[in-house]
Amino acid sequence: MLALNIGTCGFPVARKTYFSKLRVVEIQKTFYTPIKESLAKKWRAEAPPHFEFVLTAPQTITHEMKSPTYRRYRGPAGEFGKFRVNEDTMSSWRQFVKIAKLLKSNIIIFQSPPSFKEEIENINNIMNFFSTIDKDFVYGWEPRGLWEPETIRRICSELGLIHVVDPFKNRSTYGKFHYYRLHGIDGYNYRYNTEELKALLKRARNKDYIMFNNTAMWDNALEFVELYRRYKQHRNHY
Repeated sequence: MLALNIGTCGFPVARKTYFSKLRVVEIQKTFYTPIKESLAKKWRAEAPPHFEFVLTAPQTITHEMKSPTYRRYRGPAGEFGKFRVNEDTMSSWRQFVKIAKLLKSNIIIFQSPPSFKEEIENINNIMNFFSTIDKDFVYGWEPRGLWEPETIRRICSELGLIHVVDPFKNRSTYGKFHYYRLHGIDGYNYRYNTEELKALLKRARNKDYIMFNNTAMWDNALEFVELYRRYKQHRNHY
């Protein structure tokens, strides 16, 4: 029986409403800036016991401070980004891990910027970083820069990473399940139509994560849940 994990990137509606309809969310706030332990405890207490929080890893690991995404950063300055292992990145990582454990998270998603391309230094950095940190979580990597699929597959297979992709733009090269982040076919301001959602359902496999990250994310997630429900009842119709 096909079992899917369907959610959105961030809370597009009130958390109480979200918790009543979906069972997983990807928290992106943790990418931009450290969040307080009190907030993590509040979210965990509000959510149902089996609700899942996936977290986006802090930009301090993946992005250098010259990135415009640091406009939302509220923390100490440092030699951040490019998966470098130094006291600044590791201090940031340790703080983040505390939040992940308070939320009882299992999956952490790393999103590297377009500037993080397939270069020897970057390959060495990413190999060193994931060999250094604890294996307490399942790690996913969404590379935005120019990388050969075979290089991504090799890195992910050696490190046990999930290759995170938008399924309408790329194919995942490695992972024990798919983690799909749907950014909109024509960009963030997008609403997937029924035929596109049906095509997505045909591509999904057991235990995949289907995470919408577009302006119509809430409506699309609920539409996809309904398609998935109907599929389970009438599998031969699709």
